[in-house]
Amino acid sequence: MITSESDGMSQGPGKVDSSGEENSWQPASWQAWEAKQQAKYPDQDELENVLQELSALPPLVTSWEILALKKQIAEAQAGNRFFLQGGDCAENFTECNSEVITNRLKVLLQMSLALTHGLQKPVVRVGRFAGQYAKPRSSDVETRDGVTLPSYRGDLVNSVEFTPAARRPDPHRLIQGHASSAMTMNFVRALVDGGFADLHHPEYWNLSWVQHSPLADEFQRLADSLGRAVNFMETISGRRAGSLKRVDFYTSHEALHLHYEQALTRTVPRQQGWFNLTTHFPWIGMRTADVGGAHVEYFRGIRNPVGIKVGPGASATQLEQLLKKLNPESEAGRIVLIHRMGVANIEARMPPLIRAVQDTGSPVLWVCDPMHGNTETTASGIKTRRFRNIMNEMETAIELHHQNDSQLGGAHLELTGENVTECTGGARNLDEADLKRAYKSIVDPRLNYEQALELSMLIVSKFDKLT
Repeated sequence: MITSESDGMSQGPGKVDSSGEENSWQPASWQAWEAKQQAKYPDQDELENVLQELSALPPLVTSWEILALKKQIAEAQAGNRFFLQGGDCAENFTECNSEVITNRLKVLLQMSLALTHGLQKPVVRVGRFAGQYAKPRSSDVETRDGVTLPSYRGDLVNSVEFTPAARRPDPHRLIQGHASSAMTMNFVRALVDGGFADLHHPEYWNLSWVQHSPLADEFQRLADSLGRAVNFMETISGRRAGSLKRVDFYTSHEALHLHYEQALTRTVPRQQGWFNLTTHFPWIGMRTADVGGAHVEYFRGIRNPVGIKVGPGASATQLEQLLKKLNPESEAGRIVLIHRMGVANIEARMPPLIRAVQDTGSPVLWVCDPMHGNTETTASGIKTRRFRNIMNEMETAIELHHQNDSQLGGAHLELTGENVTECTGGARNLDEADLKRAYKSIVDPRLNYEQALELSMLIVSKFDKLT
């Protein structure tokens, strides 16, 4: 739920304490642990000055929004909600504009409406944006034509252009990242509070470039059906359903850049503990989910609900240790496990992990990320994903959870509202030749509007077959 209200807060410097005592946690405690995937700034004094400035800036979200999301995640863990998380693989500062933000919001609203209508349960809407500016990399450096430079780690760190000046990690980008996140959130707040998400007028959510799509026609039929249901409910009750004019909307990003996250980790009046106030829902990536690593140590101390990416290399022991460290009191709504196995691995890898988590008794929300495990590179060197593989992993995940007395409670997707051709297949049956037509991502390929909406309808269909 995004609001424009500020959260009063206090923040200490978070001195490192490596005594090992559980109650000694501070926002900077992670600095005593091995920190992977961190930018290497050439000027440490410059970094410290920027962090001091950043730590004095207002927070981007509030503690009560965070706690409201945690409550909704707890309801999803109980099977009473479905969790939808979607947005860009990596945001960039140049796309912090009204058209991109509006189209992204439209896609998520249409998907959530299709899911709500088909699953007959409310949807928790979490945008993978307003802070997704840092990206993990497989190597610290990149070499082209004999020239080696630092890898692009997202706009929060450096720029994608392959020049020494662009690839130099620049701490001032942390301030720009905060500003871009704030502008994105404020625009989404204005849209939501202004009635953009009003269920009486879902036609506002249409994207002009897909007005002739068969899926657009199918969505219009679904919207008309829901509109008639809303009107019937209002006729019977004799009053307008005002709550349908707005929706709760939350933000998320991978909390990769620990200095940035630390600078906006605060205590707030009338609440115990520390909150990461950069986002409602931070997650730990697969590359940084070491139980003895800095990221897990940082996440241990914040009260936000947290996501953990679970890849095919994860073990039952690792998951058990993560749950023990990150949720020692088995708090409902605290943990979301986002599995990203790949269609070739999911049948073999998921059942043992499901059973291991069940044995802990710790409440979790299982969410499927069918994107990251299905990335491939074409013969011409273009990174892509096949919609068929994405769909198959999603459907297999639903089946496996059902077979193991578990439930899949959500989907985590990389998508955009722009007219891109980055993933093959889908409603228009895009092929490899189409990728060159409108490939805009600077990191990973995303689903376009039609593919995202088609996937939401397939999710509904698969759940329907199991009931």
